Formats: sequence, structure tokens, C-alpha cells
Amino acid sequence: MEPRRALVTGAASGIGAACVERLVKDGFHVLAVDREPVPESAGVQPLLADLSELDALGELPTDIDVLVNNAGVQTVAPVEEFPPERFSYLVRLMLEAPFRLIRQSLPHMYATGWGRVVNISSVHGLRASPFKAAYVAAKHGLEGLSKVVALEGAARGVTSNCVTPAYVRTPLVTAQLADQATAHGLSESEVLNNVMLEPVAVKRLIEPAEVAELVALLCGPASASITGSSFVLDGGWTAH
Repeated sequence: MEPRRALVTGAASGIGAACVERLVKDGFHVLAVDREPVPESAGVQPLLADLSELDALGELPTDIDVLVNNAGVQTVAPVEEFPPERFSYLVRLMLEAPFRLIRQSLPHMYATGWGRVVNISSVHGLRASPFKAAYVAAKHGLEGLSKVVALEGAARGVTSNCVTPAYVRTPLVTAQLADQATAHGLSESEVLNNVMLEPVAVKRLIEPAEVAELVALLCGPASASITGSSFVLDGGWTAH
């Protein structure tokens, strides 16, 4: 049999790169989508795409069995100063693009009677933080979208779940340390310890490979009845 095909967005670094590596290890042929080049390797087919260009998403392959919606960015600013065009960009990239990718991938999954949609959400899909209006709004929307897909796809062999981590050691997190420092009037180390990790019981950043392990579980043989769920890797943040 031909290996199942997985499409992973935001695949050039961080969680996306870890998911690509982990899914290849499980025998998937992975389409690694990013606006930055992804190295070609055994089992990996790099695809260049800017997911914020919604009309161009139809050019991506749709005959896929697994879709991992991971691509994301962050902007930190008070609501009254938040640039409206930046708000629209984040929502377009992290909510509208996943919707379109799911929409165009479901017909193939339905036709084969098997499919897995895994949406990389965030603890900010369950909780809010100051200065992150667009990110929180997009991730809350992604959590809801994922549940709708789960209910619609259940009878057709398709599952849909969110993986919902707290802060992961990725370029997205490290890059926002400076922005948060400016917003809070703190040093970057104070932001990490007193802001990012303050609500977390386990005082450490999560590694991308930890997230990828959960993604692999949700795409694996034991996942047929796992759907409509959010798998929280938040070090105890939401236990409060």
C-alpha cells in the first residue's frame, strides 16, 4: 500500500518541523507547507505557500489523509492600539486558512472513509491573556471549528481534535519575549518567569517534540474514537 499522506502547515520550524519528523517516523509521506523553504528529505515533500493568501490555498494538494493545521504568528498590543489589519491577518492565517484547508481536504477523506484533522491550538484557545486579542480570538475560533468538524466527520471515518499547549520552545514564543517586555515594562527574563510561566505549575517551556508525540497519537491506530477533544499540555495552567 502507498503510505498515507499528511499535510503539515508551518513546517519549517518549531512544532511543525517536529510534527513532520514524527509523522515520517510513523510511515507517512508528509507534505511540509511553509512560506520559508523546508529541506527535502526522505518522506518529506516541501511546498512553499503563504497561508494568509486564502485564494491560493486551492493550489495545495487535497488528496491527503491527515491535515495538521499548525502555522501561526503572534502580535502583542493593547486592544486600543492593536492594528486592525494585523488583527485580520492573524485571524486569516490561524482560523480562516485552517477552515479552507479542512474544507478542501474533507471530500478525499470522506471518499476513502478515513481522515485525521489535528489543529494545533493553544492554551489561549481556552484562556485569555492581555495584549493578545487576535491570537486569543483565532485560537478560540479554531477550538470551535475543530468540534464542528468532529461532529460532521464522525460517521465518515474522520476525526478532528485540538492539541492545546502552553508556551512551547519555538521561534514564535522566543520572538515575543521582547514585545512582552515592552508591553509589561519588564526584562525578557522577567517576562519568561513572571508572565509566561506564572500561571503554569510545571515551570518550564514545552519542547516541540512533546507536542508532536500527541499529534502522532491522534493520527495513529488507537485514535478512531478520539474526536472533538482538546488535548491540553499546559503544565497545569487550566487547573486553576
